[in-house]
Amino acid sequence: MAPYWEEAEEKFLVHCPKVIVQALGKEDGWEKEVGLPIEIVPLTRPYGLWVGNTFRGVVKLNGKPLAFCRVEVEYYNEGKRVKPPKSPYVTQVLKTDANGVFSYSFPKAGWWGFSAITEAPYKLKKDGKEYPVELGGIMWIRVREMR
Repeated sequence: MAPYWEEAEEKFLVHCPKVIVQALGKEDGWEKEVGLPIEIVPLTRPYGLWVGNTFRGVVKLNGKPLAFCRVEVEYYNEGKRVKPPKSPYVTQVLKTDANGVFSYSFPKAGWWGFSAITEAPYKLKKDGKEYPVELGGIMWIRVREMR
């Protein structure tokens, strides 16, 4: 979660990644917050999902729902299994509602990355100049094809 400089955007990025997996026969606790500065808290269990299921989550900033936050969704296209017709198909863009809630339905099996993005209430210095900081709450979800 250390800040890193993004030259192309002229800002620092701080990403807070999160993956929830089912293990050892346990299926509780998936809906709990872990206390990241920005995080996606699942409203739908984030594992055991089929293609066509809908995932819902709430974006929280410092433990409070973040209204109208941008959420980017991308498919991890390993092995070039999908050829997007144009660039808007690479990154799906959603906004949370007034309660910080969003939803997304999965069209294909594989790994899906969600990134809730907002600007930090502080700036960081580089070479004596202050720059904005982008906070990203990241969550990865695996979706399977029903066979």
